[in-house]
Amino acid sequence: MFDINNILRENIKNLTPYSSARDEFQGEASVYLDANENAFGSPLDQNYNRYPDPLQFEVKKRLSEIKGVPPRNIFLGNGSDEAIDILVRAFCNPGVDNVILVPPTYGMYEVSANINDIQIKKVPLTEEFQLNLEGIAEAVDPHTKIIFVCSPNNPTGNSMNREDVETLLANFSGIVVVDEAYINFSRQKTFIQELTEYANLVVLQTLSKAWGLAGLRVGMAFASEEIIEVMNKVKPPYNINDASQQLALKALENIDQVNSWIKETLVQRDKLVLELKDYDFVVDIYPSDANFILVKTTDPKGIYNFLVQQGIIVRDRSKVTLCEGCLRITVGTPEENNILLQALKNYK
Repeated sequence: MFDINNILRENIKNLTPYSSARDEFQGEASVYLDANENAFGSPLDQNYNRYPDPLQFEVKKRLSEIKGVPPRNIFLGNGSDEAIDILVRAFCNPGVDNVILVPPTYGMYEVSANINDIQIKKVPLTEEFQLNLEGIAEAVDPHTKIIFVCSPNNPTGNSMNREDVETLLANFSGIVVVDEAYINFSRQKTFIQELTEYANLVVLQTLSKAWGLAGLRVGMAFASEEIIEVMNKVKPPYNINDASQQLALKALENIDQVNSWIKETLVQRDKLVLELKDYDFVVDIYPSDANFILVKTTDPKGIYNFLVQQGIIVRDRSKVTLCEGCLRITVGTPEENNILLQALKNYK
């Protein structure tokens, strides 16, 4: 049974978070003399002399309307990476606790654990790139605090079997993080709908992929109110700058445009798969629920270097567990995809 107090670090339980000027006063006023800001403005056309909303209420309010989740169940981070790091720092005692990773998977889980001196237990996915539930169950011990699951998975592109993830949620007394960075491209429904069912569920999403805001660094975590409170307690006071908040709000008003890009991406993904199958050096193309494809080739390093010489950059994943021989190729615009396909016709 999940109980947040059983896995939360003692120093975090007792932590008094930094109280910023914008925490102590919320609302609108005409004269702000509380935060030691430059009252004269900034050198830019738009003033950024005032500190941003530390809890990003307007952005969360808009996300709440889109996602169907109350603002109190939303955390915004400087990219999803900040949410990952905060979860590790808040719930895992350095040198004592461990997390479980299921490679091949997103690399920042391991980096965050290593930075925080947290032991990593790796339970590789099956040959079908699915969860090895038996292996995970054997790896769990009393010091296992978090299991990270990426679905759709990076770099393989497939979604995890929903029933397997639910099995973890129902049987693990720590936190299960389901990273849905690519969920907008997937046929599967989001796990956000299960937040009321599982107190130990944290769902990560981002505005970097389908929303096209990678340069703004706005990541999202959806979880129970008590987990969100812990994350807000640990985060820096002004972790999302004002420009990112304002631009994110503007972008969130354009759902139709984003949905149009998603549809076009899926069309281009299917076209890319169809065309690449005819190339002699392509051994296999794995099914994808994301905006990229994992392609097994006869010569990943040679193909990668050849494409670099043509000014085309893909990702060599051939040294990653279970991805031997593989390149990860992001789905581009129709023009970019055609440039890639034409270049590969000249590869020998």
